[in-house]
Amino acid sequence: MIVAMQACCQGKSKIVSKCNLPLTSSRPVDLVVTDMAVIGFPNGKATLLETAPGTSVAEVMAVTEAELVIPDHVPENEALTKPSEA
Repeated sequence: MIVAMQACCQGKSKIVSKCNLPLTSSRPVDLVVTDMAVIGFPNGKATLLETAPGTSVAEVMAVTEAELVIPDHVPENEALTKPSEA
């Protein structure tokens, strides 16, 4: 399952360790695509796969409540844009 959403809303992370809202699917999420990053779940661990152009790994981590695995190299994805650039 692929989820497309904003990384945060009103300063609060939308990528959390545990969902407190009603679940809309019983299937696990495979990929999250946000305005700031692409996060995958290899081996069940949230892993930063790509960032939006001009977005640093530190910026993504700052708005992500869930623990992220950060690979040695995280490429930028030109298809992603920050809301101010859209």
